[in-house]
Amino acid sequence: MIPERTYRLLLNRRHGTPGVVVLPDGGFRRARAEIASWDGYAATPLLALEDVAKAARVASVQWKDEGPRFGLGSFKALGGAYAVLRLLVTELARRGVTNAATSAELAAGAHREATQGITVTCATDGNHGRSVAWGAQRFGCRCVIFVHETVSQGRRDAIARYGADIRVVPGTYDDAVRAAAHTAEREAWFVVSDTSYEGYTEVPRDVMQGYRVMADEAADQWTGDAPTHVFIQGGVGGLAAAVTIQVRARYGAGPRVIVAEPEKAACLLASAEAGEAVSVPGDLDTLMAGLACGEPSLLAWQELERGAFAFMAVPDESAVDCMRLLARRSPGVVAGESAVAGLAALLLAAADPMSRAILGLDAQSRVLLFGTEGATDPELYESLTRLDD
Repeated sequence: MIPERTYRLLLNRRHGTPGVVVLPDGGFRRARAEIASWDGYAATPLLALEDVAKAARVASVQWKDEGPRFGLGSFKALGGAYAVLRLLVTELARRGVTNAATSAELAAGAHREATQGITVTCATDGNHGRSVAWGAQRFGCRCVIFVHETVSQGRRDAIARYGADIRVVPGTYDDAVRAAAHTAEREAWFVVSDTSYEGYTEVPRDVMQGYRVMADEAADQWTGDAPTHVFIQGGVGGLAAAVTIQVRARYGAGPRVIVAEPEKAACLLASAEAGEAVSVPGDLDTLMAGLACGEPSLLAWQELERGAFAFMAVPDESAVDCMRLLARRSPGVVAGESAVAGLAALLLAAADPMSRAILGLDAQSRVLLFGTEGATDPELYESLTRLDD
């Protein structure tokens, strides 16, 4: 269904070992109730990809399509905006403005004088920054977003449309993370990051609790026997960890979670190989811009080092193959370049007898995929999915 290409597959030797509770269930219940109360909330669709299942020689493949999420085009809308809200509520209480601000009050302009004195910031490859900017605009605070120099102009413009100030940083995503943190410390701003590190975990925890909503919706929509395999995109690992936690909460230890990353930015696979969180060097020059991350999130790694069944690193060319595959099927599915690493991993592994055996893929397998973004950069999407002349 897609061309054979070179990839890496690593079984996680620590899979199933006991570990810390990264995301308490009480926090998830609060996040789900809050996000479901927002104007514009609707569960995104779960689509059956029968042609993909046939090609992969498995029983079924279901695709959770995050393109319609809150009009922002990706699952990130669930995390960044929710974390902005939680931060504002906490800060307003700390300042003695109000002890229990609600999202409805803030969205209606209550306490606007106080919230306008609060600035949130983050680094982004595109989607997380858009969510933070949208949340800041929705709930009434200022927003500054740092992007590295290879983030496309289309993605920068999409963030700026929500009123954010955009600042461009030389280097990689990880350089932008450091720039945002240093500037926030100097200016007394608040970092709303989807990656966590020593001494900074509470806000990323809220982001990840928001992400769990997507996986919980998928479980509500799933019919029949539980999925046997879940393929999910990597990046810093926050999404993959949130999905792993929620899949375990809904189905127990049965489903095997396979984390898929770009071969040029496979920091989670490298960490599994090393037996500890490590960074990968280089310019992280991958087409899958939302996954161009060289350093794992601390919280995410605490979950994935024991919760992930395996890690895969896939080439950019396979991402393009999968984008075109989905666009040209009937009915078509719009998936951005960072949405398809899991699909690429499934199809590449399913075509190889040894990888099928390692992952336990067979004719009875039921696979859940997460299409984590739509065409978040429409011009790039059109160029990548256009038929060759």
